[in-house]
This record gives sequence, structure tokens and C-alpha cells, in this order.
Amino acid sequence: MGYQPIENYGIIGDMHTVALVGMNGSIDWLCFPNFDSPSVFAALLDDKKGGRFQIAPTPGGMTLKQLYWPDTNVLVTRFLAQAGVAEIIDYMPVEQRPSQGEHQVIRRVQVVRGSMPFRAACSPAFNYARDPHKAHALPQGVCFESATLRLGLSATVPLRDDGQGGVTAEFTLDEGQSAIFVLQTLPAGAPCGSPIKEKEEAQLFERTVNYWRRWLSQCRYRGRWREMVYRSALVLKLLTFHPTGAIVAAPTCSLPESIGGGRNWDYRYTWIRDAAFALYALMRLGFNEEAAKFMQWLEARCHERRPDGSLQIMYGIDGRHELNEVSLDHLEGYRGSRPVRVGNAASNQLQMDIYGELMDSVYLYNKYGSPISYELWKELRELLNWVCENWHRPDDGIWEVRGGRQHFVYSKVMCWVALDRGLRLADKRSFPADRDRWLKNRDAIYEEVLCKGWNATRQSFVQYYGCNCLDASSLIMPLVFFMSPTDPRMLKTLDAINRPPDQGGLVSNGLAYRYHPETGIDGLNGAEGTFNMCTFWLVEALTRAGRVDRRRLDQAVLVFDKMLGYANHLGLYAEETGPCAEALGNFPQAFTHVALISAAFNLDRALNSEETGWPGLAVAPW
Repeated sequence: MGYQPIENYGIIGDMHTVALVGMNGSIDWLCFPNFDSPSVFAALLDDKKGGRFQIAPTPGGMTLKQLYWPDTNVLVTRFLAQAGVAEIIDYMPVEQRPSQGEHQVIRRVQVVRGSMPFRAACSPAFNYARDPHKAHALPQGVCFESATLRLGLSATVPLRDDGQGGVTAEFTLDEGQSAIFVLQTLPAGAPCGSPIKEKEEAQLFERTVNYWRRWLSQCRYRGRWREMVYRSALVLKLLTFHPTGAIVAAPTCSLPESIGGGRNWDYRYTWIRDAAFALYALMRLGFNEEAAKFMQWLEARCHERRPDGSLQIMYGIDGRHELNEVSLDHLEGYRGSRPVRVGNAASNQLQMDIYGELMDSVYLYNKYGSPISYELWKELRELLNWVCENWHRPDDGIWEVRGGRQHFVYSKVMCWVALDRGLRLADKRSFPADRDRWLKNRDAIYEEVLCKGWNATRQSFVQYYGCNCLDASSLIMPLVFFMSPTDPRMLKTLDAINRPPDQGGLVSNGLAYRYHPETGIDGLNGAEGTFNMCTFWLVEALTRAGRVDRRRLDQAVLVFDKMLGYANHLGLYAEETGPCAEALGNFPQAFTHVALISAAFNLDRALNSEETGWPGLAVAPW
């Protein structure tokens, strides 16, 4: 079939896992039963043997469209031709579980005009296409069984064994007719099930639609970019693992940051850094229940510190610590991008910034959510003492470089944030704390960053001490109140980053690179695209600098609106945007959507303050 562009996919899910559905009607990625379970469909990573579940009209030359049912995560894939119009409605029920299976993918095929012939083909490939399976086929159902997982597929049209471990179906629908396919996990010994009745499916569809609309109705955002913010919120909810409240960085693994290159990572885990920013975004929008559950997950990790007192940078969605990285050499990778990696060796890295993001989120949750417990405070106090002892160490940095540790400026800034928020929280709650020690170290970090992190020649903050390389992570400084957004050093750094790459900057046509890969700091070969999260950070930095310079605020609006145009047809973002505006990296990425929410919120407020003449709203923390 050939690989679909990454941006050609939509996602459906049930807060345990997601499926990626292409505009051609093919599910090319699905891990059952959880986000980080082995895949059953992975054509995304190997077109020939990865496995897929496709349903599509058989005539060629059709116009393809995809949209979400309004305010939901129910996906509609539409096929338009002279002979008629057909659509597939894909969703995963989220409220009422079936009695025989924990997780379902429901695919309703219907013709709304004319008449169309269809072909369906379901070819699972268990455990990343490593495990053999048996298919026990019946006229309208089949059980796929491997050593570790059983799947049932039922349909309202006849299924045929394809002789290769899969099934096919060929059928024709006239206007008003429909066919329904249900794929579900099966407990040991359970039958594959009979075809679902149309009335029962209609009820599941209605309950699923109502669930998403009820959930989204809690959103407090009423600004200029409501549709994109709502979609980002729905993405974050889809990427939430319901049993624990953890949010995965992305639901995919090994989608490349450069086609044919080796920058391919597994993002189906929860980073402390991402968790903190996501909690902030959820609270911004009014999703306090999700924020509270996520806070419980974070608190549990704080009680599981390493023997030396530190935290891991990431964990499994169930809280597990071991995320061993292996290469799946039997898979060719997306468009030949090898190696295909599962697991993530970066879990063993030292990244000092995570304590700043953690403490910032705890501080905000304590202020705008619920007061934290003393038991959690005791753990946080120990973490802050550990920061005092270790902030001076070089680390692997926010970008998880594999080229050696450095004194990364972003890491130092976030250590400052950790101690600053710790002091604020201790004072706000009158918690016992070693205030003198924290204050002394906080101020020492500040002085050191202003001295060693500033490059007088470049007139900007740089990536790490002693270098002359720019890093878009410097844009975070005003966002976390390390620097005033109008401080001369911050404005000069903003201007330096905002220049085109051929002039030494990081911004190309409004889109920001995170750094220049040719510096070799990441220890990897090849280039990469612009980093979507960094572009939204650029919007926020411009927004806050626009407090005293309206031109910067106008530029923030321009960059933000331009960046919205780089979302895919459904409003989804991968990690990066390539040179031809293609999506690169794992998809969709939570961090990008979190940054979009924050940028939209603060840009709206800045523009409203301009309209009302009330100063300060553009830089207020809430």
C-alpha cells in the first residue's frame, strides 16, 4: 500500500490506548490493551509485515476527507466519488465496557448517497510482528489468538479467511445501508462474539458522543482560538491512561524526526517534565479532576525516589521504573527509518530540569487545586535538598542529548525554579523548611546563569556554559518568571533566536528549531524539523515582551496564527514540522498541544488587556 504521511492520520481512543486511522480508512497503529503494550497493527513502522485493518471502497480516484464529530473524539473518514458518498465512523467506547472484552474498536461503514462496493482486510501482527497467531474464522466472526493476547473481530457482513492469518470481506452498500465491524480484546476462553446489532451500536455511539461532549463542557476557555484549544484538550484526554491518570508523551514509537535517520524514539511513557506542563494546562482549562488524578500519580513517584534521593525523568504509565530500550531490527521503520526502538534508555539520564517543572506544578496545584499533604511536602523537601547538593552538576538536558553531559542553561534555570517554588510553597503553607539553604542556593544559581549562561559576543543566553550556540529552551525564562519578559538581556535573546538560521538564529518563516543539530551536542547524525513546542514558546515570549512593545504582540499573533496552519486536517500536531510542512516525530505529541493551550490562553489575555487598557494581564501568572 505504501506509507501514508504522518499528518494523514486521526486518532481514536478509550483512555487506555489509541488507534491511528489513516485517511484511506486503514488502522495502521494499535497497541492492545494499553498505550505501551506491544502492537497488533504496526503498518506505520513496516508497511508489509506490521499489520493493519483497512476498510475502503474499491473504486479508485476518490476524494478523501476526515473530520471529528463535533466536540468529540469520534472520527469520520469520508469517501466522495461520482458513484456515491460513503463514510466510516470510528470510535472506542469509553463508558460502558462490553461483557466479553475490555476494549473495543467500532467501525461503522455507511453509504449516504448512491451505491458503493467495499473491501475490508484485517491482518493483525502480534507483538510488533514477532509472535505467530492462529485465526479461528466463522462466517461473521473470527478469533485471533497469539501466545499472549486474544482478539475477536465480528462483522455484520460475511468474513473470509485470507489464508495468511487474516480475514477479508467484500460487500456492497446502497444508500442508507451500513455494515458494522467490532474488534475487541477477549479474555481466555471467551468466544469471539456475534455481530453487534445496529440498535446496540447506535446506543454505544450515542453514549460515546455524549461522554466527550459532557467532558469538554467543563472547559473554561472562551477565547479567540476555541476550536484549536478544544481539540488540544481532547487530545490530552485521549493520551491519559485512565487507571493512573498518567499522560503519555505520544501514543506512538519510532516515528522519525528525519526520514531515513536514526532519531526514532519511544514516547509511550510519562515524563515528569511533560506531566508538570500538562497539569498546568489542564488546570488552566478547568479540568480539575484530571489534574487531581495526575497529581496523585506525581505524588506516588515522589515516594519512589532512587537510592541517591533523585527521581527518574520518566516512568511507565503504571508507574514502573524499568523502560529498557531495544531495537526491533526485523521492522524496516517508517519509510525506511531505522532503527525501530521500543523502550527508552533516556529513562536513566540525569536531567536536572525536572525538579523545576515538578515544583512549579505542585505550587500551582496547591494554589489553584487542593492543598498538598504534609506527607508529600516531606518528600518534596528532600528533593529540594537534593537539588541544593546537585544543581552544579552537568546533565543530559531537556533534549536528552546522547553526546555527553554539559552545564545546560535550561537545566540551571529550572533548578532555580524548583527552589523558588519550594520557598514560596513553604511560606504559603508555613511548612517547615531549610529556607536559608534554599534561598542561598537559589540566588547562587541565578548569579551563575547570568554570568556563565550569558554570551557577551552573541548578546544572548546560550545552550550551555562556554558555548555560543542558541537554544530555544531559553524562551522559557520569562514564562517561569526567571527573567522579566522586558529585561534587556531577555529581549536580546529573543531577538537572537528570532533571526533566520542563515543569520545565526533559530526561526525559519515563523517556526522555531530547538537548536542547530550540526553543533553535534546531541551525539546523533542527521537533521531534524522545526520543533512545534518551541514555536509556541516563541509565541508566549513575544506575547509577554509585547507588554511594552505592541509590535512584538502583533508578531506573536502572526506567528501563532501561522503555526495553527501547520496542524493537520484534524488540528493534530506531531513533534516537529519538516521542510515541506510535513509532520515528523511521534504523533500526536502531548507537549505540543500543551504549549498550544498555554500560548492561546496568554495571548488571548494580552490582547484583551490591550482592548481594556488594563496593564499587567499580559504577564500575570494566572
